[in-house]
Amino acid sequence: MQARLEEAAQCLLVIIGATPEGKKELVGLIDGVRESAQSWKELLLDLKRRGLAMGPELAVTDGALGFWQAVEEVWPRTRGQRCWVHKTANVLNKLPKSQQSKAKRALPEIWMAETKKDALAAFDALIETWGVKYDKAVECLIKDRDALLAFYDFPAEHWKHLRTTNPIESSFATVRHRTVRSKGCLSNKTALAMIFKLAEAAEKNWRRLDGHNQLPKIILGVRFTDGIEVVKPKAQAAAA
Repeated sequence: MQARLEEAAQCLLVIIGATPEGKKELVGLIDGVRESAQSWKELLLDLKRRGLAMGPELAVTDGALGFWQAVEEVWPRTRGQRCWVHKTANVLNKLPKSQQSKAKRALPEIWMAETKKDALAAFDALIETWGVKYDKAVECLIKDRDALLAFYDFPAEHWKHLRTTNPIESSFATVRHRTVRSKGCLSNKTALAMIFKLAEAAEKNWRRLDGHNQLPKIILGVRFTDGIEVVKPKAQAAAA
């Protein structure tokens, strides 16, 4: 998540995680540069120093290249999920207005599909429809195909939390409003302290994640396909 601070290039870098009980918590907050891998790396390393010994199974964010580069270096096994809200906006920006309403109807057919197979079929259909005339929009979509569909390998109850960065965007709407109103009145240090206090207060009202009972399974390495737990045959489980 980003919220502009005093200097034009600086933003607020935020990470929200979840406990095994599904409680959302603010785990990282610093000022930095959105596209800077170094800024994000400093934040991720700070999490490790503070006790996050095991890297996340999945990181959900927009297309900030700095974040992805830092994750690959600090937690190479962490998978990425691209935010569908941001990706939709990116694709629409590369289409003429005459096609945007069609795209708004077509794109949800991908991420709302019941199975990954159906999502890939909708993906291919959309590419075939736009491929010749709107190659830039198609390229924007194709380049993140795997990261856009990573959520299918997690519990179905979690999908609505994983397909977008809305938990951060909505949680920090008030914070963004306050920082915009205070623009030019605060130093970065003072603004950061104010933002932390606002976020800390907002955290008390954050809703618990759906399907929190599935989180321990994710931590233990249980596999999911199309949102459903993969149950090993008893003989295979005993051998394992």
